[in-house]
Amino acid sequence: MAVNGGSEMGSVSQAYLDSQAVKEARSLISELCRQFYSLGWVSGTGGSITMKVHDSSIPKPQQLILMSPSGVQKERMEPEDMYVLSGDGAIISSPSPKPYPHKPPKCSDCAPLFMKAYHMRNAGAVIHSHGIESCLATMIDPHSKEFRITHMEMIKGIQGHGYYDELVIPIIENTAYENELTDSLAKAIEAYPKTTAVLVRNHGIYVWGDSWISAKTQAECYHYLFDAAIKLHQLGFDWSTPDHGPIQSVKGVPGVDCNLSKKARTVDSNCNVKPLPRCIVLDIEGTTTPISFVTDVLFPYARNNVGRHLSATYASAETQDDMKLLRSQVEDDLKQGVIGAVPIPSEDAGKEEVIAALVANVEAMIKADRKITALKQLQGHIWRTGFENNELKGIVFDDVPEALEKWHASGVKVYIYSSGSRLAQRLLFGNTKFGDLRKYLSGYFDTAVGNKREKYSYVEITETLGVDKPSEILFLTDIYQEAIAAKAAGLEAIISIRPGNGPLPENHGFKIINSFSEI
Repeated sequence: MAVNGGSEMGSVSQAYLDSQAVKEARSLISELCRQFYSLGWVSGTGGSITMKVHDSSIPKPQQLILMSPSGVQKERMEPEDMYVLSGDGAIISSPSPKPYPHKPPKCSDCAPLFMKAYHMRNAGAVIHSHGIESCLATMIDPHSKEFRITHMEMIKGIQGHGYYDELVIPIIENTAYENELTDSLAKAIEAYPKTTAVLVRNHGIYVWGDSWISAKTQAECYHYLFDAAIKLHQLGFDWSTPDHGPIQSVKGVPGVDCNLSKKARTVDSNCNVKPLPRCIVLDIEGTTTPISFVTDVLFPYARNNVGRHLSATYASAETQDDMKLLRSQVEDDLKQGVIGAVPIPSEDAGKEEVIAALVANVEAMIKADRKITALKQLQGHIWRTGFENNELKGIVFDDVPEALEKWHASGVKVYIYSSGSRLAQRLLFGNTKFGDLRKYLSGYFDTAVGNKREKYSYVEITETLGVDKPSEILFLTDIYQEAIAAKAAGLEAIISIRPGNGPLPENHGFKIINSFSEI
């Protein structure tokens, strides 16, 4: 083994290169490549893997990087075959040449792409797979710039995603040489801030995670989802919609069936397609649901059951996390002199005193109608109990289910954006007198993406949905200021006029509707 020089860590000693941590990482890459070979991810010398050598005494960006070599039989690699790089990508250690018929050693051709994941996402490991599933998933629609799938259990294995979320993976075009993909991969990482993978058409996939375990787990889930999509496609089913129903088509427009019933299509008698938004984003209060349901049912239920809920679940990890968030929020409120904020005693004061202080703060927050994560998270957990005990039932306007069904059948993706938590949103739409409406919804956004009256929040939603133009998204709300913010981000916006909604300013300039049937 040749030691080629130093790194941003300073001079790297031979003793450190021979340390147990480095040895274990070398062996682990060899072992993983044998596993990946059996899965068909690295056959024919293709594919690669890299990981950082974990050392808690060294900042992550400066930790050593191990990388498999290029053009070798991955299932036959030995620990000494690995390259060692500094945090900035400089080669520190190279493997010694092997006798014929082995080729001279060469660091992975994926190295520049791996470094983008390390630098742009602070990754701990990156896997490049040539698995056939990842190739075929990009070939189903040769013009698509994204792979999308929703309502599949394995989506939960992807960082930041749940069962009801829509998973979106960018697709970049292949090139003759691996390193020529570097710029397009970097642009995809930047354009899709929540993605942990990039697909390369007719080639494979790059997957990264905080650690090798995270990267491996996600890679397995991605391949499972690709395989599921391929099989659903073969059966004539649409993997990108919540109910995975039959793939439909309208004359000239994929995704819409010209033979659908009148209520489910947006075409005239000659089967000419009327323009439809690609995505519709719905507010809840005053748009899908009466404001009175939130103010007169949900809020009072949460307020009246805070103490009972905290007392019954006090020791659970979920409630401990809720209380931690509330403590942090109350500390900030006290510093800023927020009315109604009272100090929360330490755990030593006893369970009853802690709960009493929490209840006082939560009641004040609800009374002030504050749109803060700490409150919304706790309310969601309280409402979940209410729905599970049949003490609550989700309310939507009568025109909502029919519209959701129509849009869904027409190939339009529908999302929710509310100040209530994503859990609360799913509970409301999953427990209505019309049944479970979540089958028509592709995803949920809450204030984690930002305040609903700020332009940036809608920019974030646009980037997440991955549309070509913001104008392909229609946002429905009852709040004028939210419509202004969405319009500033380039979205189309319509204001909902429902019983109990507040007045609008004169000459507001937005289209208004009294029912979803008008869209």
